[in-house]
Formats: sequence, structure tokens, C-alpha cells
Amino acid sequence: MTEKLELLEEHRSFDGVQRKYRHYSTVLGCDMTFSLFLPNKEEFETPPLVWWLSGLTCTDDNFTHKAGAQKKAGELGLALLMPDTSPRGDGVADSEDWDLGQGAGFYLNATQEPWVRNFRMYDYIVTELTGIVRDTFGLTGPESIMGHSMGGHGALVIGLRNPGRFRSISAFAPIVNPMEVPWGVKAFDAYLGADRESWSEWDATKLLAEHDGSTQTPILMDQGTGDSFYDGQLQPEKLVDIATEKSYPLTLRMQDGFDHSYYFIASFIDQHLEFHQKYL
Repeated sequence: MTEKLELLEEHRSFDGVQRKYRHYSTVLGCDMTFSLFLPNKEEFETPPLVWWLSGLTCTDDNFTHKAGAQKKAGELGLALLMPDTSPRGDGVADSEDWDLGQGAGFYLNATQEPWVRNFRMYDYIVTELTGIVRDTFGLTGPESIMGHSMGGHGALVIGLRNPGRFRSISAFAPIVNPMEVPWGVKAFDAYLGADRESWSEWDATKLLAEHDGSTQTPILMDQGTGDSFYDGQLQPEKLVDIATEKSYPLTLRMQDGFDHSYYFIASFIDQHLEFHQKYL
């Protein structure tokens, strides 16, 4: 158990520094890691913060190593924060299935056994990790949030559930309606139980449909037409239809031939960072 924040790695990256930390999470009841990119502190003393939430099976390393975001973030003066995707460790509940358990936290607060003790990724991100980066690194300025696939779901849900906190939201190939697709149904049934009414607070389509319009956070979504999960798991048009009905500022860009991989993310990450910088 790591009581204090422990620096695991530090690398100069373009005009900034890329770090990886470990700490004990009281919310999740286990050690957790997160990665943090900070732009040149002499030029950007208190940079705006962009959160990145990764997808199924990923850790905080996937985006850090594969997305190629550090150069543009350094140029724009943006800090990037990458949490892990779930609690982990020998004492943490898990499944033999790759899309459930460790690596598949779905950015919610579980209510069912054996998940309820550790799987509270929503509270971890919104409260505990937020407090750490504000208190330790002074990242108290404006924030935006983005993510991929399961992490796109997380970015949309966290952004919509916290109106006014995030200046903008973006997502690559997000799961927009988890209540109605196999990945989401499997996870929600395990983590939240059979009462489907309780699922709606973790579903972006339900949250946007019930949004009162008082705070409208701009949303950008990119979806590859070559994504094998597009029809069965993602279905971004469902969220677009609701946004259109409510005159909500959401843009969906269909990217011809791109799949679900980090090659897709790396191809458009600079544009997403520029999108966020406009509002930060």
C-alpha cells in the first residue's frame, strides 16, 4: 500500500514533462497509478487541465505512449491527466472476461457485490483524483474532459453530470448508449444490478435527454467508418439525434476508413486539443 504520492517515471517530452505516479486510493481501496503531462512551467505556470479517459483493457500508459498528444499540448499550454481505467490488485474483484472487472471500470459507482467495495471510478475521478491534482500540482484552473470508447462514455457522463465544471467535452468512438449495447448491458448488470432505472444516470443519451439546457457544454465526437464496433456497440447517431432535438452544441465527425485503434486517436488528437483550447 502506497500511502503517499510516489513518482514512478519522469521524462522530458517536447516543451514539457511527462510523469507517472502511484498512490493509495481511499475511495477504491487499492493502489492506483495515473500519468500527468505538464507544459513548460516557466511559460505556463497554471495551465488549464484536460482529462483523458481510456477504454476497455487500457491503463494510463496507452494514451501516454500511443496518442502523441504531448507536442500539441505543450504548444497550447495544456496539462493532460490520464487516470487508470479501473481499480487493480490481488484483493480487487475481477472477471475472466476482458470486458468486465479490472481494466473495465466503466467510470461509474458500483452498487453490487463483489464490485461495490472497489469499483467507484466516478467518485475517484470527480472527487479524489481531482483533489490530488489540485492540491499537489496547483491545477485549479479551467478543465475539459475527453476519452475513447468506454472512456468516451466516461467523458460524456462525467461532463454531463457535472454541468459548469468542464468547459468542453470530446470523445473518440464513444459508447453513447450503454444501456442498449452488449458491452454496457454486461457491465451495468454486473456493477449496478437488475434495476434498469438505476442505469440511466450512467448513460449519456439518458442524461442529455433529461438535460434542462441551462448549461450547454460543447461536445465534439469523432467516429471512424472502418470501426468494427460502430454498429453493434457505439451508435453515436443516438446521441446526435437527441442533441439535435434539444439544440445542444454537439458535433459528430465521421472519419472515412478509420478503425477503433490508437492510430485513429493519434490522427485527430491535435484537433481535439485545439477544440478544447478554444474554450479553456
